Amino acid sequence: MDPLRRIGRSSLETPRLVLGGNVFGWTAKGEDAFRILDRFADAGGTMVDTADVYSAWVPGHGGGESESLIGEWLKRRGGQDNVRIATKVGMLAGEGGKKLEPARIAAAAEASLKRLGVEAIDLYYAHQDDESTPLEESLAAFDKLVKDGKVLVLGASNYSAERLGEALAISKRESLARYEVVQPEYHLMGRNRFEGALQQLCIEEEIGVLSYYGLASGFLTGKYRSTADFGQSVRGDRMDKYLTARGLGVLGTLDTIATETGATQSQIALAWIAAQPGVTAPIASARTPDQLEELIGAMDLELNEDQLARLDAASRA
Repeated sequence: MDPLRRIGRSSLETPRLVLGGNVFGWTAKGEDAFRILDRFADAGGTMVDTADVYSAWVPGHGGGESESLIGEWLKRRGGQDNVRIATKVGMLAGEGGKKLEPARIAAAAEASLKRLGVEAIDLYYAHQDDESTPLEESLAAFDKLVKDGKVLVLGASNYSAERLGEALAISKRESLARYEVVQPEYHLMGRNRFEGALQQLCIEEEIGVLSYYGLASGFLTGKYRSTADFGQSVRGDRMDKYLTARGLGVLGTLDTIATETGATQSQIALAWIAAQPGVTAPIASARTPDQLEELIGAMDLELNEDQLARLDAASRA
């Protein structure tokens, strides 16, 4: 297996895949979910990514379902061993306010710790920017969690380069723990939220990048080739925006490289992300053990320069 990659300047490491936890307690439950988590850890995976808001969008759910399932898995497993847990605050309103108000950060962290059944959160993200709360206040609240030993590393998800730069400057000026990890949306069908100023900032500041939607909600698996395919999953209604001449061109290039390498479209799409400057690893989720087996194959896949260039050209068309 490819050596573990250090996540920015932090003490955390990961192979070229982080397991997404958005499906746990939603489309992956019970023993199937536990098998997915067990297999990921046994295959050398070191980080599971979740959030307090997963899966509040499901009727009857209130958020925390994914964390609770992961917490049950950790209890069954007898502890974390080498598995690190990343979770987030900022999209689920609750005790202490909403978004990134200091009281909300403190209360949400306590709730996540309880659901996960851990003493410290390995990686704690601001799930989205909150322009209504001064960055100084949010960063001070996150810093307190680090100083109190409740959080090891801080991250920012869905931040612009400008706002991340401001946050880093404040942390430096005020001697506060800084965001060491960024989680942007990034994949062959969506490049503009990361490439450019944000990517350059992450490289310059040695910030780890763990990107989400690595398979474009499943489009890059290749199973959505026409509108008739949309009913294959609960995310099928998201495929319309990708089913364009450009999207079909990307799928065609993935198909060609799949023939050349023997790898699947999903593995190739994830390997492309992992090969991009500044990226530590993509995040991808699996609803079934079989899907996970396919994702695991991306950990070792190396694309050559010509294959990377063809994918780059197709995704820019």
